[in-house]
Amino acid sequence: MNKPIDSQLLSNPDAHRAWEQEYAATIGADKNVSNRSGVAIQPLYTERDWLATERAGELGLPGQPPYTRGIYATMHRGRTWSQRQLIGHGTPAEYNERLREILAQGATAISLIPCNSVFRGYDMDESHIELLGTCGTVVNTADHMDRALQGVDLARTSCAQNDPSPFTLLAFMLAAAKRRGTDWRQISGTSNQSDYLSHYVANHMFFRIALPGARRILGDHIAFCNQHLPKWNPMSVVGQHMQQAGANPAEAVAFTLSTAIQNAQDCIARGMDPDDFLPRFTFFFDISISFFEEIAKFRAARRIWARITRERLGAKDPRSWRFKFHGQTSGVDLTRQQPLNNISRVTVQAMAGILGGLQSLHTDAHDEALSVPSADGARIAVATQNILREEAHLTDVIDPLGGSFYIEKLTDDMETEIERVMKIVEDAGGMYQAVASGLVQRMIGDSARQFQQRIDAGEQTVVGVNAYQVEEDSSARPINPRPDRAAMQAHIDAFKAFKSQRSQAAVQGALDALARAAGDPGDNVFGRVVEAAEAGCTHGEICHTLRREMGFGHVQAIV
Repeated sequence: MNKPIDSQLLSNPDAHRAWEQEYAATIGADKNVSNRSGVAIQPLYTERDWLATERAGELGLPGQPPYTRGIYATMHRGRTWSQRQLIGHGTPAEYNERLREILAQGATAISLIPCNSVFRGYDMDESHIELLGTCGTVVNTADHMDRALQGVDLARTSCAQNDPSPFTLLAFMLAAAKRRGTDWRQISGTSNQSDYLSHYVANHMFFRIALPGARRILGDHIAFCNQHLPKWNPMSVVGQHMQQAGANPAEAVAFTLSTAIQNAQDCIARGMDPDDFLPRFTFFFDISISFFEEIAKFRAARRIWARITRERLGAKDPRSWRFKFHGQTSGVDLTRQQPLNNISRVTVQAMAGILGGLQSLHTDAHDEALSVPSADGARIAVATQNILREEAHLTDVIDPLGGSFYIEKLTDDMETEIERVMKIVEDAGGMYQAVASGLVQRMIGDSARQFQQRIDAGEQTVVGVNAYQVEEDSSARPINPRPDRAAMQAHIDAFKAFKSQRSQAAVQGALDALARAAGDPGDNVFGRVVEAAEAGCTHGEICHTLRREMGFGHVQAIV
């Protein structure tokens, strides 16, 4: 039942009726408008749209439940978001050179994107040289990681490792840190691709190990990091992959929160206290160009997560209730046609994330629809954040759209839609079962098809694609040069020499211990991965060992 409305808070009824009549007479046959999540959008919002809802009293204040307005009291006025540019190209030495440039331009945290060969679970000598380093950095050993992060103080610089199970990149970084004498307890950052369920659903290249094995390794990873790396975030629940695959914004949040619930319940089943692991849970979302929808999506997600952690998961520590998230501007919205227009798209997306209250932001380069970001593209992407923060003054006021009748009503509507989708997942047995059965994949496929149909029909304008087209010389488009072949060959040769010169007994012993741990629930698989990295084992050797013991991550087609 709706709450009673104080008539003194409402607009003059006569004036409202007069506006309705003038609007109807002027616009004629009005069109039905809805956002990407299917929420109906009215032409005007007044206090009667928001104050009459069940959630009108849930606005609150920043840093206080239900966290609609942000998870910290000061938000961006006290501490702005981390500028975390995702970069990766060529060899570790080339990555380090690009990394230093990005840090000099204002990035405050770092992220390493590995080569696709690494994502697939293979070493460089198992891949074609033409493919190596084109989409990320070729890192196969602890030595490679040490070179990639040369000059970086690991105790002071937050580092995100785009590192699917079994998390070899973090293991290599820990091995490098130990060599440098860096205390693991001072290392901060995130296992940025730890969400095996989103990989299974929407990013098959990342899925190296069968579902049950990936589930086991994630639990071991969280337990190990909680014990040895108190500043590290071992769980990044990823909504980005699913929205990039076609889920609408409400579905992406619903599936992400359902995944977080599944992972939290798995940790609790292992005997872990929710207040020991939930403060280190983070979230990773796509930010589309649907500006107001994205802002409302994040505000609603904070509110839902605060309620779930307290009422369902039993968390008592306020740090466990906080919905900390990294946002990345949506590459799906970028176009190959008229690529410089993507600078405007990225700016709008970044503003939505900032006004939505993110903690960390990556802005895509305008040329990412063409290739790995060029150096110029990456510089513009970093500068975009600097301009929004320092020239546009987006950090001066906390939740500046709070209290907007439209934003508050849309936040309520998005919350309702998110909870509706979460109920579908719950009725299917939870996120693990919903993914294993293909339910989530079918829902994403349906949404992707519907959105593409809107573009094909011209109902959704994409500038330069289905409207405002111009003749272009495709040969004039900037393409990031491929990695230097000679440098990559030297990298391969050095890798082969390293493998022949290391202690074969130490390597085999570490791999045997890893294999035994895979079959022993009382052992910690990720702890053995770290030991293998320290012993000189390669990425491919570690992945092959676990695939043999736990099964390969084949993803069945869903029809």
